[in-house]
Amino acid sequence: MTQPSSPTAPKRGLARNTANYGDRDFALYLRRSFAKSMGYSQAMLDRPVVGIVDTGSAYNNCHRTVPELIEAVKRGVLGAGGLPLPFPTVSLCEPSLFPTSMHYRNLAALDTEAMLTAQPMDAAVLIGGCDKTVPAQLMGAASADVPAVQLVTGPMLATPFQGERLSACTDCRRYWAAYRAGTVSEERIGQIEGRLATTAGTCGVMGTASTMACLAETLGMVPLGHGSIPAVHADRLRAAEEAGALAVRLIENPIRPSQIITEKSVENALRVLLALGGSTNALLHLTAIAGRRGVKIDLHRLNELSDTTPVLVDLKPTGEGYMEDFHAAGGMPALLWELRELLHLEPVDVTGVPLGERLAEPPFVDRRYIRPRADPVSPVGGIVALFGSLAPRGAILKRSAATPSLFEKEARVIVFDGLEDLAKRIDDPALDVTAEDILVLKNAGSLTSAGMPEAGYLPIPSKLARAGVKDMVRMSDCRMSGTAFGTIVLHITPEAAAGGPLGLIETGDRVRLSVKSRSLDLLVSDAVLARRRAAWTPPPKPVRGWDRIIHEQVLQADEGCDLAVLRAEG
Repeated sequence: MTQPSSPTAPKRGLARNTANYGDRDFALYLRRSFAKSMGYSQAMLDRPVVGIVDTGSAYNNCHRTVPELIEAVKRGVLGAGGLPLPFPTVSLCEPSLFPTSMHYRNLAALDTEAMLTAQPMDAAVLIGGCDKTVPAQLMGAASADVPAVQLVTGPMLATPFQGERLSACTDCRRYWAAYRAGTVSEERIGQIEGRLATTAGTCGVMGTASTMACLAETLGMVPLGHGSIPAVHADRLRAAEEAGALAVRLIENPIRPSQIITEKSVENALRVLLALGGSTNALLHLTAIAGRRGVKIDLHRLNELSDTTPVLVDLKPTGEGYMEDFHAAGGMPALLWELRELLHLEPVDVTGVPLGERLAEPPFVDRRYIRPRADPVSPVGGIVALFGSLAPRGAILKRSAATPSLFEKEARVIVFDGLEDLAKRIDDPALDVTAEDILVLKNAGSLTSAGMPEAGYLPIPSKLARAGVKDMVRMSDCRMSGTAFGTIVLHITPEAAAGGPLGLIETGDRVRLSVKSRSLDLLVSDAVLARRRAAWTPPPKPVRGWDRIIHEQVLQADEGCDLAVLRAEG
C-alpha cells in the first residue's frame, strides 16, 4: 500500500490538486481507488502525469487526426517515464458553429485553463489546429501557467485538379466570387466543392490556423520546425511523440508559459505575422494571448514594425504557394533565420533554449516560397493599423492582400446595419451602388448576437461582380477569414454596438481612407453626429447564458476581444 506523503513533500502526479475533505490523505486514497478502477497499476499511478488536451470532434474536420496524435503523444510520455492522461475540452471548427467560432473562443480558453488547473497533472500537451482552438489553448495555458507543449494538427495538402492545385480556403473564395459573377456554372462549383479539402488538416494556405501555428512556434510554445508539418505526414506523428517526451522533461526542468510569452517574444511574433503576410485574425488572438501575461500590443508600434518588416513568404492569399510548399521550403527555421537581425534573440522556447542558439546555423531554404530580405514579396509588412474619427482606437487593413490603387480613397458609403440587412440588400438589383462607393457593415462586432463573424469580406454586389468588379473598399467592426483577400478594413474600434462612431454612420456619408497616413475618417460634422448620438440606442442585453456573459465581459478588438475577468491583473 502506498503510504501517505509528507506534508512538506512537493505534490506530483495524482497527488496534485486533491479535493479538501479536511483529510487530504483520504482524498488521495479515494482518487487512487477510482483510478485503479480503470485498470492502472500502482507503478503507473506513481508516475508523473502529463495531461493531453483532446479536441477531437466529429464536428471538426481539422481535427480528424487527433485520435492518432493522442496515441503518438502517449508513446512519447510513456517512453519518457510519465503517465499520459487525455481529457476532452471544447473543440471549435469555424464552419460548424453558430453564430461563429470566435463567439466561443473565450469559452474554450476558460475550459482549457480550468481543466489544466483543476485536474492533477505536472505538464500538458495541447492538441489543437482549427482557427480559434490554438489561440484558446495558448490563452488558457498562459493563465494556468502549467508547463505545456502546443501540438498543432497541421495543414491539409493541396489537391491537383484539372491543371491547378486547390486547397481551402482561398480557392473556395476565388471560385465562389466567380460563381457570383456568373463566370462559373452551378455544375462546376459543385465539382470544386468536393476538391477543396481532400485530406485531414487545417486550411492549406496562410490562413488563421497556419498563421497561429507559425506564431506559436515563434513564441516558443511549439518546438522549432514542428508548426508547419502537414497533417498527414509521418513527421506529424513523430512530432507528437516528441511533444509527449518533451512534456515529461518539463516536469523535471519546468519552462512555464510565463517564461516563454514575454514582451520580446510577443514582438517577435508580430514581426513574423507581418513577414508571413499572415491572417488579420492572428492579431486579435496574439493580443488576447499576450494580455493573459500582462503584455500589451500597441497598434502604433505595429505600424512601426510593419514599415520595417518585409513580407517574405509567397503563399496564398498574399502569394501563390501552399503550406506544404512553405514547410518543404524550410518552414519557420528558414523564415526566422532570414529575419534574425530584426528579432530579439533572448527569448527561450519550451526546450529552454534561447532563439539565438536555435538559429545558430543557416537552414535549408527554397527561395521560391521564402524570399531573402533583399528580394521580398513586399518591402513592407502585411498589416497596418488605421486611426481617425471613424476608428478612435484603431482598425486594421491587410495591405498585402489588398488592391494598392484603393489605398487612398474618399467616397460615399453604402451602409448595412447588421448581417440580415446585408443578406437582404447586397444583391438587390435596385441597390444604389457603384464600384467607386465604400461598403460598410456595422453592428457585427463582439458585443452583438452576430459574435464578430468573418463577414468583413463583404461580397461584391452581384450586379457589380457580373460587370467585372473584383474589389471594392469594404469596412466593418467584424473580422474576415485569414484566407480571404481584398481592400478590407476590419476590427473598427470601438465597435458600433459599444457606441463607437461606426454606429452613427449612414448611407450617403463620406469616408476618407489613407493607408499612407494610416487614417480612417468619417467626414460628417460634429453637429450632425451629436444629433445622431442623441437618437442612438445600445443593442438589447441577452437574457442568459454564454451570450449574457460575453455581452457583459467581452473587451474590444484592440484588447483581443478577451473577457475582462480573464485578463492578467494590472
